[in-house]
Amino acid sequence: MSRFAPYPRVTFGIIVLNGEPFTRYCLRSLYPFAHQIVVVEGGHEGARAVCTSDGHSLDDTLAVLRRFKEEEDPLDKIEIVTRDGFWPQKDELGHDRTHQSRAYAARATGDYLWQVDIDEFYRPQDMRLVLDMLAHDPGITAVSFNVRPFWGGLDYQIDGWKWRRGDQTVHRLFKWGDGFQYQTHELPTVLDERGRELRQLRWMSGKAMARQGVHLYHYCHVFPSQVRQKTRVYNLEKPEDCADILDWAENSYFRLGHPFHVERHYQYPSWLKRYHGDHPPEAMRMMSDVRAGLVSEELRRTDDVDRLVGSRWYGLACSFYAVLDVLDRCYAWGRLQAVRASHVPRKTRAWLARRRR
Repeated sequence: MSRFAPYPRVTFGIIVLNGEPFTRYCLRSLYPFAHQIVVVEGGHEGARAVCTSDGHSLDDTLAVLRRFKEEEDPLDKIEIVTRDGFWPQKDELGHDRTHQSRAYAARATGDYLWQVDIDEFYRPQDMRLVLDMLAHDPGITAVSFNVRPFWGGLDYQIDGWKWRRGDQTVHRLFKWGDGFQYQTHELPTVLDERGRELRQLRWMSGKAMARQGVHLYHYCHVFPSQVRQKTRVYNLEKPEDCADILDWAENSYFRLGHPFHVERHYQYPSWLKRYHGDHPPEAMRMMSDVRAGLVSEELRRTDDVDRLVGSRWYGLACSFYAVLDVLDRCYAWGRLQAVRASHVPRKTRAWLARRRR
């Protein structure tokens, strides 16, 4: 409980397919702060290549979920949702995975709905800060978080153009109540009972939360099994946007053949840097168990990463790409202004020119 007010009731919603080795550690990290945890297991129609014939995880995810429910859920917070067969890939407007998100939203009984991917973690002190903030300001309708994305282990973080242009912010936490609707999964969008998007009301942005030291820790490129699965799914799910993603995995993840395209959105320059901060305890516990052999999971070797991030030339090149990002954005802004100006009627341009004299 907070020192000043009781925490609001939070329903955590999770979609998971082949979630090992993250599953039990993610649930343990959320459990003390949860009113309810709804886990939707299984794959959609576009993920058949990494599912069983009846749409479930190929690994032990479902068994781990059921064992967690039996052995580590004394307060009956966990609800596991599956279906016989595959989930629909797209909703009525063509958005991916929305059916699965709506499945946990339909069962939510909390005052807030907090969407979590199975490979996402938060530090406990950050979760307490967020819940205290909501307890003291119930008018807040949505909270987003800036991401710290990790690569090949806990010691290396991704940086790059995609993150620097706003995509480091993810929308995760929404007010919830009668008549509220989960509209889309990409981007996560929730409407209130009057049809208003919650981020258009009282929104706490990722930048605002980062100023308070709160981040989302995303272990998105840590294990080779993750990368193999995600690249296969995205290649099938988005064939036009991800036509070369299998080649990216082979030449930019499993070996560092392209050290400035290390993130799966390979259309943008990205690079690695050493991370010196702390991690959520359950993420550290997971990695410790993997290294100790208590959890069977392949680790990516990191000797090549150590050599790369430790070299002077790589640091200078990363700085160059960071500057080039700024120049590219300035150029794009200038072109946008030129296009806008070209659509101004000739008489208006002449009047503006006279005003500038």
